[in-house]
Amino acid sequence: MKNNTDTELRRLGRFSLLTLISVYFLILVGGIVRSTGSGMGCPDWPKCFGNWVPPTSISELPLDYKEVYSNKRAKKNQKLAVYLQTLGFNNLASNILNDESILEEADFNPVKTWIEYVNRLVGVLIGLFIIVTVYLSTKFFNSDRKLFFTSLATLILVIFQGWIGSLVVSTNLIPFMVTIHMLLALVIVAMLSWIVIRSNPDLLVKIDSRSTVSYLLLVCMLVLIIQIVFGTQVREAIDSVAASLQYSQRGQWIRNLGAEFLIHRSFSWVVLIVHGLLMYKLLKMKFDSKVFKSLVAVIVLTIITGTSMAYFGMPAFLQPVHLLLGTVGFGLQIFLFLQLNSKRYLTA
Repeated sequence: MKNNTDTELRRLGRFSLLTLISVYFLILVGGIVRSTGSGMGCPDWPKCFGNWVPPTSISELPLDYKEVYSNKRAKKNQKLAVYLQTLGFNNLASNILNDESILEEADFNPVKTWIEYVNRLVGVLIGLFIIVTVYLSTKFFNSDRKLFFTSLATLILVIFQGWIGSLVVSTNLIPFMVTIHMLLALVIVAMLSWIVIRSNPDLLVKIDSRSTVSYLLLVCMLVLIIQIVFGTQVREAIDSVAASLQYSQRGQWIRNLGAEFLIHRSFSWVVLIVHGLLMYKLLKMKFDSKVFKSLVAVIVLTIITGTSMAYFGMPAFLQPVHLLLGTVGFGLQIFLFLQLNSKRYLTA
């Protein structure tokens, strides 16, 4: 019986790891969507131009397609405004209703449409993977309810994330919606990381620490989250600059950015310093972990790619890579924290 349980646990561990990797792939694809300006490649959601398979030519669309989808967006935003007013966000609701730029429809571009559509297909695949993860976790409903309910909560959050994604489209990539979308992705990464560690005992290390190093790691996590939020602000500013330059003259994008970029760039020193201190503490403890070594490498690469974008004219391929590295770094922090506190957070 125990052997069957171990087999099922390892099966869940392997599949949850696959799901986590898939989430990272979705984040990479999402970064490609943003770097290519394809976020509004599909003006509606979940369909694309009213079809499950998007068009490849403007001839497949009605002549007044911009007006049609602009009107649909207006109706959806009116409903969203009612929800926001009910929750007390009156100013935000007013901004959504009165900002005419939200209803501006982009010119049809088949390449951008299909980039956005692939992003949605990958999102659907993630949803299916999460459903399978929940199914595999049902076998532990009696023996490990934390595992089951965390898997179920992850599915609920992914569904909610999909709804937020529809609002991102409806509000024409309104800044705060994009930031919320990114933060929810980090929460999903954290929950999946917990599932992976809990169902893969081999990933644990022979140490349990509740000393200051764990609190320092929490500081590192908070600092990285703040930096990622700053990064979303920079991305939003870049989107605005890129659109004004018709997505050309990439070398001019950084020069036209404001305080968002300066804050993001300067805060990278804080990220580097706190992680350097963490590295010193762990090395002093003679802590040997592949996760720790990977985290150090990812943080360094994140800073290198960010610097490269600033000094080499915002190469398109580096934008999604930079975003991916930041989120991978956060996931590795979660793994490391659970390794350091395995007895506290991974016991039934």
